[in-house]
This record gives sequence, C-alpha cells and structure tokens, in this order.
Amino acid sequence: MSRSRFAPAALSAPALLTMGAVLLVPLVSVAVLSFRGFDFDKGILPVWSLANYAELANDGLFHEVMARTFRIATIVTVLCIAVGVPEAIIIHRMAPRWRGLMLLVVVGPLLVSVVVRTFGWMVLLGTNGLINQGLDWIGVPGTPFRLMYTELAIILGLVHVMVPLVVLAVWASLGRLDPALARAAESLGAGRVAVFRRVVLPNIMPGILAGALMVFCLSASAFATPQMLGGRRLKVAASMTYTEFLNTLNWPLGAAVAVLLLLAILAATLLWTGLVERRALRRLGVG
Repeated sequence: MSRSRFAPAALSAPALLTMGAVLLVPLVSVAVLSFRGFDFDKGILPVWSLANYAELANDGLFHEVMARTFRIATIVTVLCIAVGVPEAIIIHRMAPRWRGLMLLVVVGPLLVSVVVRTFGWMVLLGTNGLINQGLDWIGVPGTPFRLMYTELAIILGLVHVMVPLVVLAVWASLGRLDPALARAAESLGAGRVAVFRRVVLPNIMPGILAGALMVFCLSASAFATPQMLGGRRLKVAASMTYTEFLNTLNWPLGAAVAVLLLLAILAATLLWTGLVERRALRRLGVG
C-alpha cells in the first residue's frame, strides 16, 4: 500500500526536479543578483542591500516605463478580445472545408519569426510605408503621419500576434459547446442576442478569460516587438531590463527591474483570477 501511494511522486520527481532546475534556478539567481551592489569602475560589488529597489522607487523614468508597459498590455488585451472572440465564433460556424484553412490563416502569425513579422510592420508603418502611401494617394491631409516609434505601432504589432491566442482559447471552449443547447433555446423563443448571452457566452467565458490572461502577461513581458516598433526612447519594462544588462552593464539594477516586472505580472494574474474571473463566472452561472 505504501509503495503504491508514493509511486506517482517517485515517477514525477525527475521531471519536477528538471523543471525546477530549468525554471526556478535562473529566477532565483536573478532575484539574488538584484540585491547586489554595483560600481561603474569595479562592476558588481560583494555587498547586499536594497539600494537598487530604492533607486527604482524614486526613479520617475521607471514609473513611466511601468505605466506604459501595463497600459499597452491592457489595450492589447481589450483589442484582442474584441477581435478574437467574434473571429473564433465565425470560424466555428464555417463549413468544415473552410474552417481548417481559416484556422491556419489565424495561427499564421505564430508560425513566423517575431523579427520577420515586426519588420513587416516597420515596412507598413514607416514614413514612406504602405499605409502612409495609401493615405497620401486618397488625399488625406497631413500625410505622412508619424506611425513608427509610437505606442500605436507597438499595440498593432502585439495585437497581430496575440489575437490567435484568444481565438484558440475561445475555439476550444466552443468545441465543448453542445449545438443542441442553442437550438433548444431558439425553439423556446429566444432571439439571437438572448441565445448568445444566456447560452453561448457562459460556455465560452472560461476561454475568453484564459485567452485574455495569456495576452496580458505576454504583452507586458514582450521585448522584441516593443523594442523594434517603439525604438530606443519609447521603452517598456523588458527593454529597460535589456538596456541595464547590456548597455549600462548594471546587472543588479536590471535584475531589480526584471524582478519587479515579474512581481507585477504575478500580482495582476492573482488579481485577475481571484476577482475578475471568479466574479465573471459566478455572474454567468459558470462553476
């Protein structure tokens, strides 16, 4: 009896230890590094203090960067939900022969390198890019507009790659929805809006919430797209960490920025799952 009780733990121990070493050791190392001192002449100092966190607490640039990071992540999340949910529902209702093709089109951005994809947006959003050329061709006054190196450019680039996450999450929820429920509601006199609100929405809400959480976390921690479309001046938390590590070589300060970003994302995740998700599911009668 005792052997069978501990058998699952013994079998999963190698995988757990490997994942712990791969995931936790680097995170702990970065957290430990954030408490070290730094001198531009001597490098990392063998001292321990909260000086890096105190410096960031009084740094207006850091506050601006963090506010921009989570503002962009919130906007991207809202736009992805607004685009991804209807898109998933439309694809779900397509004929089977078109459904697979449309899913491939939607998932396409995930199959392309982030650098190649972002360079495509740079071609579109540049001063002489296709968007400004099109606006100039139709006679829009004020062209060319400054689209590159703006928050709008970062948001567009992130939405482009994050929408498939919402579509796939909602698609999975729609796959578990029994079509007979909607037909039964319609046979009882419910209109399309009522069917969607009372039948479809409660069933796909877990997928919407899960997709929104993934989009928010990945957008808040994104680096390549904000770095390329936002430029050096329009920094987010990930690019600020990169600058401290590789440009100024202040590794302890960069580690402190990374730790605070991780803690902020974890806090937002706990707040989302503990308040928003639970209340939304309870209101819809799910769970």
